[in-house]
Amino acid sequence: MSVIGRICRVSVLLVKAQSQVFAQYGLDFAGFDVLATLRRNGPPHELTPSQLARSMIVTPGAVAQRLTRLEDAGLVERSHTAADRRVTTVSLTPLGQSLVDAALPDHLANEQRILAGFDQQELDTFASLLRRLLVSQADTPV
Repeated sequence: MSVIGRICRVSVLLVKAQSQVFAQYGLDFAGFDVLATLRRNGPPHELTPSQLARSMIVTPGAVAQRLTRLEDAGLVERSHTAADRRVTTVSLTPLGQSLVDAALPDHLANEQRILAGFDQQELDTFASLLRRLLVSQADTPV
């Protein structure tokens, strides 16, 4: 109980800390996740909704909801590929790229602040143990 209880408590605290950073940019975690995933993909910062779902480890329905909000805000755009009009791609708009580029340094600094009490060996061990926990719960290894 002590391990699961602490994981649950840490989860709440992490969501709160991340939400405070993302709110400064008019984002939430879900929106930042989409923008950062597209940005990480490299130019032209474009993926299909299915690729986004796999990369972010969420359902296609969750991706669709996120994309609608981000598209309405002008941060991403959906288009059909020239090769197959049935295939939709999602790409960062210039505004979306600027926003994620502005938010990323604050997000990374926040993560460093949260984990500042651990040395690199402890962080590596912690990451490995969390990976094992995720895999044991039939989650995809990350």
